Amino acid sequence: MADTAPESRSWTETLAEFLLEQQGVEAIRLNPEERSVQVATLGQVDAELLQAQLNEVLRSLDAELRADPIDSTISGLKLTSHEGELTLQKPSCITAPRFWKWRDFEWPEADEIERQSDEEWREMAMLATICGVALIAGFVAKKAFHASELWVHVCFGIALVSGGWDAAKDAWENLKEKRLDVHFLMLAVAAGTVAIGAWEEGALLLFLFSTSGALEHYVLHRTHREINALTKAAPKFARVILPDGSTEERGVSLLRVGNVLQVRPAELFPVDGTVTLGETAADESTLTGESVPVDKGVGTTVFGGTLNLWGLVQIRVDRPATQSALAKIITMIQTAQHLRAPSQRFTDRFGTNYTLITLASVLLMFFVWWLALGIPPFENTELSKSSFYRAMTLLVVMSPCALVLSIPSAILAAIAWGARRGILFRGGAAIEKLAEVDVIAMDKTGTLTEGNLRVSLVESFPPGKEKQVLKLCVTLDANSNHPIAHAITRHAKEQGIEPGKLLEFQSIPGQGLRGLTEEGVTYVGRRELMNQGDFAKWLKDVPDAPLGFSEVWVLNAQTMGRVLLKDEIRSGSKAVLAALAAQGVRTVMLTGDRRAAAIQVAEELGVADVRAGLHPEDKVSAIREFTQQGKKVAMVGDGVNDAPSLAAAYVSIAMGARGSDAALEQADVVLMQDKIEKLLSARHISQRARRIIRQNLAISLGSVILMAIASLFGIVPLTLGVLTHEGSTVVVCLNSLRLLFVKE
Repeated sequence: MADTAPESRSWTETLAEFLLEQQGVEAIRLNPEERSVQVATLGQVDAELLQAQLNEVLRSLDAELRADPIDSTISGLKLTSHEGELTLQKPSCITAPRFWKWRDFEWPEADEIERQSDEEWREMAMLATICGVALIAGFVAKKAFHASELWVHVCFGIALVSGGWDAAKDAWENLKEKRLDVHFLMLAVAAGTVAIGAWEEGALLLFLFSTSGALEHYVLHRTHREINALTKAAPKFARVILPDGSTEERGVSLLRVGNVLQVRPAELFPVDGTVTLGETAADESTLTGESVPVDKGVGTTVFGGTLNLWGLVQIRVDRPATQSALAKIITMIQTAQHLRAPSQRFTDRFGTNYTLITLASVLLMFFVWWLALGIPPFENTELSKSSFYRAMTLLVVMSPCALVLSIPSAILAAIAWGARRGILFRGGAAIEKLAEVDVIAMDKTGTLTEGNLRVSLVESFPPGKEKQVLKLCVTLDANSNHPIAHAITRHAKEQGIEPGKLLEFQSIPGQGLRGLTEEGVTYVGRRELMNQGDFAKWLKDVPDAPLGFSEVWVLNAQTMGRVLLKDEIRSGSKAVLAALAAQGVRTVMLTGDRRAAAIQVAEELGVADVRAGLHPEDKVSAIREFTQQGKKVAMVGDGVNDAPSLAAAYVSIAMGARGSDAALEQADVVLMQDKIEKLLSARHISQRARRIIRQNLAISLGSVILMAIASLFGIVPLTLGVLTHEGSTVVVCLNSLRLLFVKE
């Protein structure tokens, strides 16, 4: 029992962490043997989004959930086990569970979403094919062979059943929930055409409707296939090195920070970690879309889901599997699929209410044509169609199929296009909004420059304590994720200097670090951080760092000094800024660096507006200033200091999977390859998607309005109404599908 307890605690802690993060979710009940899962909710929740998030947790725990844990308390949550069913619930009063609503959710299988979407569109395509063949057979039997009415009706009947089968299933499910949708409308029209003897027109309607439905599901399948390529990259097991030197295969959800793993050539790195032994190269294309191998040696970071190309290495686990860069990216993409674009809210209104309005309008016009205009209710004449025939035509042309699909189909295609190229959009709003920005603010270090700073010089005042300055600096910087801290840590390792003992640690946003070392209270950071006491007066006499260099000051009671670093400008920065200027986009540099260093970079790149020496709150103020001027601002950054300004911007863009967690959490768009050139690609697909959305809306709305007006005057035959309605739906789907093939 003692051996299994840690494993039980491991997977239950992961599940508890998920439950605690969910708002409105009170409990979760699992049965691993029956592969069933139920969730207790209180109030409104987004079921689709919750299912996507739940999928990732269950996939990561799938191999370990068969353990039989004893009843216990995990992270303050109550865990109970009864007849193979596990229940984990938040603390609550005795009466609270009475108000919970238990919902059944799907247990994710490997490739389940992609498999289901593939099966759905293929099944719908098969039904549409049967419908089409039967429809043609009916026409041929009627026109060419003058077959009996029975055989003609049999052919058209087969077409009606096969063409309406999927629509009938969806309409029935919606009716059980007291909702009407476009499937109901199409079936009503088909039934109406049969009632007046227009069998072939009803069959044609359902053939086109089923064909457009199959095409719609094919578009969704293509986007799911592109997106699910990432989820397939998530490893399920890892090889853990035990204290005695032997190895043990263990599920990735059981790994803990500090575990040492062995990764062989051609295997995937299971989690994010640091190489502790060996050398290799990694293919990080699953994260960045960039297939160029990245060298990995002792002390370098590797990312879960990336491929170890040729070396046998050992890595130390830095983060649990659920917090890896790949897991965050997968969650971002799955979340993005459920976040609606601003313009999609317009089409969301076309649900049950629109269906009821349409039915009411059609019924009203039927009586107007019959009672007010004297048109026969059900009998067609050579000069005029019946009122019922006209009503069915109006019902067809007013159905909003194309309008409902016009925006989500384009958004999903754009998300898939970006995911395949290392550009992650957090929902449709990010795609639409990026095309609208007219000001782009950028951080300098790690955005316009490489961020791969190199230490050029270590100085002490007075001279002679350079090694002590570097040791104090790396003692604090070893706990920071800033690019400058990484550069100093790397340089110290090269010099054989290890971090000292750190008793306390505090990050001072925008200024630096404070820590309690064995030598006392120590500060590491910007020159402004050191402006205290007598040192401030003495600091005025110390010259600024040479142009193009960044400086990090170190100060405690016994030691004073600074570390000078130099950064290189990204090779593509100048071309990107020139391209943005050509598009009429204003670029601004917002940086915490010294003004002299910032101006040198700005002059080389052609940035007209430079704001240097900024704290995080100053960057936020600058963005708000532009916003108050009526500008739509995009902020590009990668560090913790950029998180507030990213949150304040109209569109926030984070640089790379290696960017800070805070920056990634705030970002609407993530450029995975750490290439500034991807900003142009993201803006390009955003503009194309926005253009296609407008085209789709024009096609769908235009066809509805024009054909509805024409139908009121009785000049549109039902066949033309069917062709126009379903034709516009097909055109909209195909138009959106074009986004998958846009070139960068």
